[in-house]
Amino acid sequence: MANKPIVMSKLKTLIRLYVETASKSKIARSTGLSRNTVKSYLQKIEELSLTSKDLLTLTEEDLYRLLQQQIPQPSSIRIKDLYRFFRYMEKELKKPGVTRKLLWEEYIDRHPDGYKLSQFNHHFVCWRGTEKPSFKVEHKAGDKLYIDYTGKKLPYVDLETGQVCQAEVFVSILGASQLIYIEASTSQKKEDLVSSVQSAFIYYGGVPQAIVPDNLKSAVKKSHKYEPTINEVFQDFADHYQTVVLPARVYRPKDKALVEGAVKIVYQQVYAYLRNRELTSLEELNAAIKPLLEQLNNRTLTTGRLSRRQLFEQVERKYLKPLPPQRYQIKETTWVTVMKTGHVLLHKDKHYYSVPYVHIGKKVKLVWSKEQVKVYAKYQCIATHKRSRAAYNYTTQKHHLASTHKFITDWSPDYFRNWASTIHPHVEQLIVEILEKKRYPEQAYRSCMGVLSLAKKVGKVRLAAACSKALQYDACNYKTVADILERGLDFAQEAEANEIPQHQNIRGNKYYK
Repeated sequence: MANKPIVMSKLKTLIRLYVETASKSKIARSTGLSRNTVKSYLQKIEELSLTSKDLLTLTEEDLYRLLQQQIPQPSSIRIKDLYRFFRYMEKELKKPGVTRKLLWEEYIDRHPDGYKLSQFNHHFVCWRGTEKPSFKVEHKAGDKLYIDYTGKKLPYVDLETGQVCQAEVFVSILGASQLIYIEASTSQKKEDLVSSVQSAFIYYGGVPQAIVPDNLKSAVKKSHKYEPTINEVFQDFADHYQTVVLPARVYRPKDKALVEGAVKIVYQQVYAYLRNRELTSLEELNAAIKPLLEQLNNRTLTTGRLSRRQLFEQVERKYLKPLPPQRYQIKETTWVTVMKTGHVLLHKDKHYYSVPYVHIGKKVKLVWSKEQVKVYAKYQCIATHKRSRAAYNYTTQKHHLASTHKFITDWSPDYFRNWASTIHPHVEQLIVEILEKKRYPEQAYRSCMGVLSLAKKVGKVRLAAACSKALQYDACNYKTVADILERGLDFAQEAEANEIPQHQNIRGNKYYK
C-alpha cells in the first residue's frame, strides 16, 4: 500500500465500484489510482470480511481507522485455522445464549495449541472490524427500571387441548444493581404487561422513578422522537404507582442496552435449563422459572465480588419508592346516556347504576374496574358505586333521584307480592307470574304497578276476577288484565263463580212431559 493515504472521496468511489463488482482495471481508471494500489486496498477490505452494507455505512473516520490497522496475514496454519473458525463463529454468535467465551472453549477443544482468550478476542475484533467505540452509562440507584420481552418464547403443553402453547417472557432489570425479574405470560397485551410490571414492583419491594419500555404497542401508542404517546391504560398504571414512563428512542439501542443484555442472560441461565423440560401450564412454567431466577440473581457478577441481590440490598432497595396500599386494577371506559329513570347501564354486566337526576338525558363517561364503578361528567366524578354483577338489577343511591322517583327505590319482588296478597290470591298469583316471566326487572316492576293500580279504578273484586281470567288464558301481563276489564269479561267470570240456589220455583224435567 502506498505510504501516502489516498483522498477519502477516491476511497469511497473505490468501495462503491467494488460493491458493484467492477473489475480492478475499471476501478483504477475511475479513481486515477494505480492497479497495484487498488489491489492492495481491495485485499485489505477482503481481509476485514466487511459486508457491502457495512462498507457503505462506515464513516470516513471509521473507514480510515479500519484500513490503517494491521491485520495478521494468514501465513501460518494456526492463523488460517483461527480465521476459518471466525467464519463459523460469526454465525453462531447470532444464536440465543451463545457467547465469545463459549465459542473460545469450543475452539480450544478443536485446537488445543490455539490462542488464549485475550488474543482470541483481539484477533476476532480485528478480523471482523466492526466494533465501534462506546461510552459507559452511569445508572443511579432507584432511578430506572428497564422492561422488554424476549424474542424467543417458552413452550408448554395445554393438557385440556393437547396443544403446544408459546408463552411470552417478560424481563425487567434495575439500572444500578441490575437485579432481574422474569415472568411468563400468555401475550404482550396491555393486561399482561401491566400485570407483569406490577409483579416486578412487588418482587423488588418498591417503585423506581421511571419505567423505560421498548416501543411496545401495549405501552407506547405512538412512538416519537420528542413526545411519544403513552397507552392510556399503561399511563394510568404509572400514575397509580407515582412513576413516569420514558420510552426508549427508536433506533437508539443504547437506551435499552441493559435490558437487551438481561435478555441474553435469561437465554443462557433460564432457557438453557428449561430446554428439555415438559411443562403443562403457564403456572408450572413460572414455578420452574422462579428458582432459576433466584440462582441468576444470587450468582456473583464477573465485575466484582457481589451478586445482583447483594448489590440491590446494599445500594438500591432504600432508594425505591414504597408500594401503594392497594394494587392497581385495570379500568375500562365507555360513553352512555343517562336514562329517564336516572340510571346508566353497564352493558358488560347488564346492571344499572344511579346518577344525580340533573344529568338525565346527558352523555356521561362510565369507568369501571374489577371492584368499582365510577361515572364522570365533564371530567368530574358524579357517582361512585361498588361493582355488582347481578344481571338486570339496580344499584341506587336515593340522594341521586328526583323526589318523584324516590319511591322507585322501594320496588322489589317482595314489595309487589305483599301488596298483591292484600287484594286477592288470584292477584298475588298473577304478580308472581309476571315477576318470573319478565326478563328485565324494570319491565316487571312497571307491569306489576300497572296491574295493582287498577284496583283503584275498578275495585278489588273486579281486579281479582280479571286476574283469574288472565291466569286461565295463560296471558299474565298488564295489557291482558286491562282488556278483560275494559270488555267486561270479568263479569262472566263472576257469573260462573255464582251457583244457582235451590228453591220451589224451579221446575224439574217432569214438568215438560
